[in-house]
Amino acid sequence: MEDIWLGYAKRLQALAVTGLHYSPADYDRERFEEIDGIAREMISRLGNVPIEQLAGLAEPHEGYATPKNDIRAAVIRDGRILLVREKSDGKWTMPGGFADIGFTAAEVAVKETWEEATLRVQARKLFCLRHRAKQPGDPDYRDFYKVFFLCETLDSGLPAPGPETSGAAFFDPGELPEMSAGRSNPRDVTRAFAHFDAPDQPTEFD
Repeated sequence: MEDIWLGYAKRLQALAVTGLHYSPADYDRERFEEIDGIAREMISRLGNVPIEQLAGLAEPHEGYATPKNDIRAAVIRDGRILLVREKSDGKWTMPGGFADIGFTAAEVAVKETWEEATLRVQARKLFCLRHRAKQPGDPDYRDFYKVFFLCETLDSGLPAPGPETSGAAFFDPGELPEMSAGRSNPRDVTRAFAHFDAPDQPTEFD
């Protein structure tokens, strides 16, 4: 779970840019800009990210600040789960990424699996929806929800990496490689198998 002060800083920054978007008064805008600057400095220090690299934070032109959505596909076949290796950190995760404009959440899960593992799948169940800040892993200066779909393959082909990945393979749940915890982690794998084995159980959320 992320540090409470990082959470406060992200909320403060979101309130500042929301105020900048909706406030017409120059006096108020000046104060909101100052608060936004202070909050970004706090996020930079607490998240250990250079302030000039804070891409993905809410901006005034976006209107009311809301979390982004990170979509992940849990693809299980023959008792093993599909993972892809990220080029950015060399670690493994379920296929996925931030939601694309114009696609449903399930369509993003299908699209990302094809792009990252070159496998055709179909989303069958939304099994988990949770806040990124409440999951294990290094703190993230951005704020977003994690959306997990249970998917099934539409062909029997072998996975292969795409442009953004350097590996793609099925793994036994008891022999997982080092995972990119901010994207998906072993607990997510355990959840996926639990819902695969008992598809009628309700979606998990927090």
